[in-house]
Amino acid sequence: MYPAQEDALSEGTTAQETQLQPLDAAALKGTGKVLAVHLSYNSRAAQRGRVPANPSYFMKASSSLSLTGGTVERPAGTELLAFEGEVALVIGKPARRVGLDEAWSYVGAVTASNDLGVYDIKYADKGSNIRSKSGDGFTPVGPNLVPAGLVDPAGLRIRTWVNGGLVQEDTTADLIFPFAQIVADLSQLMTLEPGDIILTGTPAGSSVIVPGDVVEVEVDSPATGLSSGRLSTTVTQGEVPFAEFGNTPKVTDKDREDAYGSAEAAGLAPKAPVLTEELKAKLASVATATISGALRKRGLNNVSIDGLQPTKTGRKVIGTARTLRYVPNREDLFKSHGGGYNAQKRIIDDLNEGDVLVMEARGEKGAGTLGDILALRAQIRGAAGVITDGGVRDLSAVAGLDIPAFYATAHPAVLGRKHVPWDTDITVACGGATVQPGDIIIADEDGILVLPPSLAEEIADEAVEQERQDTFVFEMVKAGHQVDGLFPMNADWLAKYREWTAAGGGQ
Repeated sequence: MYPAQEDALSEGTTAQETQLQPLDAAALKGTGKVLAVHLSYNSRAAQRGRVPANPSYFMKASSSLSLTGGTVERPAGTELLAFEGEVALVIGKPARRVGLDEAWSYVGAVTASNDLGVYDIKYADKGSNIRSKSGDGFTPVGPNLVPAGLVDPAGLRIRTWVNGGLVQEDTTADLIFPFAQIVADLSQLMTLEPGDIILTGTPAGSSVIVPGDVVEVEVDSPATGLSSGRLSTTVTQGEVPFAEFGNTPKVTDKDREDAYGSAEAAGLAPKAPVLTEELKAKLASVATATISGALRKRGLNNVSIDGLQPTKTGRKVIGTARTLRYVPNREDLFKSHGGGYNAQKRIIDDLNEGDVLVMEARGEKGAGTLGDILALRAQIRGAAGVITDGGVRDLSAVAGLDIPAFYATAHPAVLGRKHVPWDTDITVACGGATVQPGDIIIADEDGILVLPPSLAEEIADEAVEQERQDTFVFEMVKAGHQVDGLFPMNADWLAKYREWTAAGGGQ
């Protein structure tokens, strides 16, 4: 039986005299729902590179619950089992549509939890985390329940140890979303029942664990001296592989980075950016037409995104491509992929400084693919521009933003009329050109070019040199010289050009 706050402290007792209630198997059997917050600590948000505006959630199976002193299996064929030390809230009385000012009173107790998950199968759940987070033993809780009425919800401390070494330490003062907000928010649509458990997110420091590791988590209230005690879990190695009739483990470097917390922690040497500031300056100094000519010399005649118009003139966009693909609308697929935190919203939330979002809309002009709110979000994320071969909604508002956009047409309709946002960071087709993530995009009112990263330096150097030569020719023609032999330059004029550059011409 879980305590309600009014039962937590009997008359005449103090917090220090209160007997903490051990969490046992019988109590776990009374758990109806296990709810979890995706991202709720500022330290974790800093690692992820984004701060959510509102909390979002997923569910874990109640069969994943376990007690202290138990084991958790790293499934056979996987490598990325990660721990997340968290404060668990145990609901003490039914809560439905409760307000912020009363929400904390519906929490009966707090305790420690470990929101374990295996990143190798996360891709298969489409954001639900149902398998990646709901394995048997993937939600240890306990060992003791701390009565919620005896602690300040903003004054709790969460700590995690792996093999005796402290790896996580934070306080609930660092929460993005206070516990009362989480409880009130969830109660808007569902009744929180006594015994329901809410995992409230993990701070920075979560990482990968391997068989033989022992993970301990403790939640305490330094002001009162009350503590959950250390929740201990030992990792074992699974022996039964995943069957081929379902999704099997699959990981990418991005999964490893997320599981370990950073590229460095995952042993992934951060890649030096191809588009350095020096290279960007070179490309910005030359005309788009000059770059196009250098590409054509190398046989690259199909690297222009055609038929689009800019919201800004007099601005050159140079950035690294991120991609989003829309597929033609099919009602059942839009129902499963079009709403909520769909692919369009996810990639815009994941844009980084200097990215250019390139959207494949199949040249379909019968619906919008971007509006002012998402364009503003891309701008705030630091994106250099947005390109779509489809329509733009709220065109005047989008054009009024600082971020440049390139589009096929204006259209008032939303995605669902013609499009389903499908997948991201893959090879796409936009405006007749193939674009891959990592390609360099150069765009202005003269056109949009796709520059393969492997050719970027030599193309830039050649374009700078070509424009220097063009400047020399222009000055010579202006001085009265005839074009014959000068444009293109013969040997005599080349010699004079070299003298001109040696003297500082064109600098």
